[in-house]
Amino acid sequence: MNLRQHQQWLIDFYKQRVRYSYSSFIRLNYLTEEVGELSRAVRALEIGRDHPGEKKQSHEFLENNLKEELADILDQFLFFCDKYDIKIDDLLQASEGKLKKRFE
Repeated sequence: MNLRQHQQWLIDFYKQRVRYSYSSFIRLNYLTEEVGELSRAVRALEIGRDHPGEKKQSHEFLENNLKEELADILDQFLFFCDKYDIKIDDLLQASEGKLKKRFE
């Protein structure tokens, strides 16, 4: 499955649920929450959690958690693209163009 196929699957999936109709402000809150969860996942992989009451997790568990949090962020990103009718390919070109121009 490529990115565009996943985006269409995601939108179709959530159109069957209330969450699809949430405003961009609510979606931004979800994205912010997911970034916090990504931060915790990276910390756990890099330096550990060192949190009383939490048992030490395996490296495999921590890597899977990192993938899950990255996927959650990707999904929120894809929602924003759909909401504002922005093509993913256009964003990729804009990113590449911006970096090339910045580092000429």
